[in-house]
Amino acid sequence: MSARDRIREVNPAFYERYSKLEDTDEFWEFLIKPLKQSIRVNTLKAPLEVVVERLKEEFELEPIPWVREGFFINVDNLAKVPEHGLGLVFGQEASSMIPPVVLNPRPGELILDMAAAPGSKTGQIAQYMENEGCIIANDPNRDRANVLIANLNRMGVLIARVTTRNGVHFSRFEGTFDRVLLDAPCSSVGMIRKSWRFLREWREKAVIKYMNIQKQLILAGYRALKPGGTLVYSTCTIDPMENEEVIDYLLRRTDARLEPVKLPVRTSEPVLEWEGKKYSPELKRALRIHPSDNDTEAFFIAKITKPEGGE
Repeated sequence: MSARDRIREVNPAFYERYSKLEDTDEFWEFLIKPLKQSIRVNTLKAPLEVVVERLKEEFELEPIPWVREGFFINVDNLAKVPEHGLGLVFGQEASSMIPPVVLNPRPGELILDMAAAPGSKTGQIAQYMENEGCIIANDPNRDRANVLIANLNRMGVLIARVTTRNGVHFSRFEGTFDRVLLDAPCSSVGMIRKSWRFLREWREKAVIKYMNIQKQLILAGYRALKPGGTLVYSTCTIDPMENEEVIDYLLRRTDARLEPVKLPVRTSEPVLEWEGKKYSPELKRALRIHPSDNDTEAFFIAKITKPEGGE
């Protein structure tokens, strides 16, 4: 049975919706193909070259083109990698390493990570900040926040302060943060490659629910951003309502600017019209990544700036 037929059998509504987005055999095959294991070397604990040299004694590493510290590794279980238990490397999906790279945090800055758990991106941000500055790492779910704390401790992150607020709460801190990452809760279509549960449980009403949450969060994150600052919005889903629709919503209601992103990553064309609704042409600057583009999870990344003297 083809991938297309398997998906159609498990969830016909899912197939009907996303066949309007892309309907190639390659698209459906990669949507359910098991992911390659990938890691990020944690330079907060040891120099990159030292860790890589040690790993190459036992494992095959393939560099991830868009992040210097990222590698695909030929292991099925990271428990077999001692460096993982020590926090020298962290298991992180290859495309999920892109948002912190685009955010480009600097030492000494004040950063807001609005939906931080389980902490892979938070640790990556702290790594780029060289543990200098402050990260407000927020997750409203206390159980997830506990996992976040454990992971940050294992990675040696010293500059994070974990909070458990609804992300909308941060709108009261107008013009406060140098940079904001909103890796938004979403319908997780990209994670089907990790578990078929995401395919079986997918419902269009959940997409609409998440879209409404995302719109509230992105407005709050933009309000909390300093003039001249950068907000990065990302999801691990392919639905235009959770991606282009959310960015278009922000652009129409604020003075936000969408900036181009130049990385050595293959992308699919952003969606400029969906279900009869046209989006801003600026959306061409966003990154839409389908699983078949780079053999990764699906991802969407948008880099937003607030003009000096802005809202």
